[in-house]
Amino acid sequence: MTIRTLYVTAPDGVRLATDVCLPRSSGPHPTVVIRTPYGRTAHRAELRGWAAHGFAAVAQDVRGRHGSEGKWHPYRSHEEEDGAATMSWVRGHVWSNGRVVAAGASYAAYCALVTAVTGDGGDGGDGTPDAVIAAVPALSLAETAREATGPERLRARAGWWTAHGDRPDSDPDALETALARDPRLLEHLPVSGLGNRLDRELPSWTRVWDDCRRGRLVLHGAAARMPLLAVGGTRDPFAEDTVALWRGWGGPSRLLLGPWGHRLTAGEEPAAHGRINLGTLYVRWSKAALAGRLEHTRRGVIALGGSGRWYRAPGPDDGPCPETADAVRRQVLTGTGRPGTDRTTPPSPPPSRTAQCARGEGTAPSGIRGAASTRPTVWAFGTPTGLRLLHGADFTADPAQPVRSDDLVVPAGGDGADRCVLLSRPLARPLDLAGHAEARIRGVTDGPCADWAVRVTALDPSGRAEPLAFGIVRRTDPPGDAVGITVPLGTLGRRLDAGTRLRVEIAGHHFPAHARNPHTGENPVTATRLTPSRRTVLTGGSALVLPVTARRRYVEPVPEICR
Repeated sequence: MTIRTLYVTAPDGVRLATDVCLPRSSGPHPTVVIRTPYGRTAHRAELRGWAAHGFAAVAQDVRGRHGSEGKWHPYRSHEEEDGAATMSWVRGHVWSNGRVVAAGASYAAYCALVTAVTGDGGDGGDGTPDAVIAAVPALSLAETAREATGPERLRARAGWWTAHGDRPDSDPDALETALARDPRLLEHLPVSGLGNRLDRELPSWTRVWDDCRRGRLVLHGAAARMPLLAVGGTRDPFAEDTVALWRGWGGPSRLLLGPWGHRLTAGEEPAAHGRINLGTLYVRWSKAALAGRLEHTRRGVIALGGSGRWYRAPGPDDGPCPETADAVRRQVLTGTGRPGTDRTTPPSPPPSRTAQCARGEGTAPSGIRGAASTRPTVWAFGTPTGLRLLHGADFTADPAQPVRSDDLVVPAGGDGADRCVLLSRPLARPLDLAGHAEARIRGVTDGPCADWAVRVTALDPSGRAEPLAFGIVRRTDPPGDAVGITVPLGTLGRRLDAGTRLRVEIAGHHFPAHARNPHTGENPVTATRLTPSRRTVLTGGSALVLPVTARRRYVEPVPEICR
């Protein structure tokens, strides 16, 4: 199938390079549109795949990138306007039957979503698509630059901005090249000055940190009426944004949350996608969505990494059981939970809530509130059956020597501990985890502002370490006061083998993945002075809460997504 390069004229006259691939059969056809800053030519095999299944396929360079004219300003309003112009352009061709799916991954998912929800009220007008596929969506400057809990995502933003920012092309290795020249590049202060330390100008770097408004697309998505397929990975840093988008969408919405990272791969090798061919799924879902065959509900599935199995993910109406939540809080406070067993069921819940509690509809404040048949299970700190304290109940969080995000080796304890470390007993049986996890800590700090980072690592019987969960929050608590701190650990989908031990680290930094808190009360992006912070973790009242599935009720992901 031949791919032709045409040009869409934006409202301000800028010409946008656009590749078009048509099916061999006579039209008109439904169309899939991908608008990307990463190079339209990288999608040519994908375009041919869509065309082979009867779709006209379109890939476009966003303005100012690769073959398109103009100047690119990531996340500014030109994506809305250019997207709407492209939708109208597609519908104006004889090969189009007027039905359009907007699709994309990462920033391209943002392009698809902003076209869907900000034009014509998100109700399928001439400038909006009829369905959206958003994979690992990077929803805005604010969502990508910071965790929802405050800390700045330094390493990922530096990597993306040096590779793509303020340039018409891309250099995926730009940050690694810069680090080879200066291994301490990300340590220099202030963080806002990174653009002055490169071999090219990066004037937009400071703007990355200026926008703190989160949730705009999720809010607008509540008014959308077209179907959404949200695809994410439990190892993707934007997983919770993907879940929030799905939960809040106004039209029929489907969630596929696999055992993948941001590139939709597992580990170093391309993912088998949990025995799912994503291309085939996208085609099948798109045909069902455009034909109006999707139920007007939220449906989703979450992969159980390491097993090839999938669980159904409940929607936002599957609220928490107050009685179960109360029982979890009692376990955290008293340290009475037994890991690996379900001890959260309260005695004689009211009849109106019995069925919900029996289904284990979780207690999490965000994310997926406990997958089907899942109950929050408590590993209390400082107890024989929970997490045993190894060292570091009192530690120093020194930004000059931060705990590193790229090193899973834990130093032996001593007087100069840089983190608190706890360890569980080996699991007596395999455990399936599917849903929201969190750490609940009682802690003390001596400074005006502190980050609390929690890393949970699974240690197999041989001692091999594999990351399981991570979370970090920023707090401004009164110095010297013991306070309760909840650290969300994201949505998990994992199977842990018998004999696995859980290691929990609590630290004040997670560098270079996250910018260092200076502990002075200053903005970490503009601060030039660092000072150590003394911390205390109180084991009484602290616990790890994981979503252990009580019963194994697997689903077939493709039929679940496409009905």
